[in-house]
Amino acid sequence: MKKETACVHSGTYRDREVRGINTPIFTSSACEYLDREGTPYPRYFNTPNQEAVVRKLCALEGAEAGVLFSSGMAAMSTSILAFAGAGDHVVLMDELYGGTHAFATGDFGKMGIGCSFAPTNADAVCEAATDRTKVIVIESPTNPLLGVVDIARVARFARERGITTVIDNTFASPMNQNPLAFGIDVVVHSATKYLGGHSDLCCGVALTSKEKAQPITALARHLGGSLDTFACYLLERSIKTLALRVERQSANAMAIASFLQSHPAVRRVNYPGLPDFPGHEIARAQMKDFRGMLSFYLDENRVDPARFVRGLDLIVPAVSLGGVDTTICSPAVTSHATISREERERLGITDSLFRLSVGIEHMDDLIADLEQELKGQGRP
Repeated sequence: MKKETACVHSGTYRDREVRGINTPIFTSSACEYLDREGTPYPRYFNTPNQEAVVRKLCALEGAEAGVLFSSGMAAMSTSILAFAGAGDHVVLMDELYGGTHAFATGDFGKMGIGCSFAPTNADAVCEAATDRTKVIVIESPTNPLLGVVDIARVARFARERGITTVIDNTFASPMNQNPLAFGIDVVVHSATKYLGGHSDLCCGVALTSKEKAQPITALARHLGGSLDTFACYLLERSIKTLALRVERQSANAMAIASFLQSHPAVRRVNYPGLPDFPGHEIARAQMKDFRGMLSFYLDENRVDPARFVRGLDLIVPAVSLGGVDTTICSPAVTSHATISREERERLGITDSLFRLSVGIEHMDDLIADLEQELKGQGRP
């Protein structure tokens, strides 16, 4: 099936009695165990509703197996710890999502795990590996600077040395990028974002081979970050419209990025779809489209960042991303607030940087909202 068809039809649990076209909601946390193998239990990650979502996402990412979690951070932290322990070393990119960065700096030391951070560059990531490196964690495009890394280059290097690779593919979504096809071992999504798509779920997923799924599942059962039945139902329903939503969001984002790039009140736009953006050629080679996330720096001599974000009418200042509503945030005080100010400034995450998660509204309305505030004509 094509991906657009797989979004709708793959993974569905067919109830042979009622014969409905949707997966039923199985509410039981207690199930009979006699005369059967593998009794379903939510914390074992094997209920029909959990498995239906995993099968659908495996079809979209080209994975053999997966584990569905209660958050993206549960998926990421469990995936890392399944392959790295005391005495081991992990390489991470320094532009990773702030929560992943904080997890590494705040908790690795307690577990005896060493780590190094590398710039958003495949060569730099590879050079940071040591003889003790067991896991390499990358993200492409990155949050919030939209940096792009050569996925295949990192995957080849790691596989030759027996290092497990983990990628955060949240920004791209399975519709625009499939890292497993480039040799990555584990693909992680914060399903709260594009997969859920309506800003009303918190969930995550790790997708991989059957072999790699075993240690992730084993550790996940101990840590207990499973997803409840009703959230599974909503997530499966949401994924059915993933292709339509991402297509519209990508088109809107391209138009908005072009508008912002030409505006005198904007110093720089971070969007891989722009021809002059660093990493554009790499993105073209490994992505189908450039999706709905971008970020930009305001010219503080022309526009007050604090006033700008409060003056927008349609675009909502809100955390999280990937929903049908267009939202904006200042990473310095949201996603990367746990990182020191010195580190944020080194990375380029300043007070004038704004991350825009483009929704499915009409692009003309979104551009008009941005334009009136960039001209200083929005509400005070």
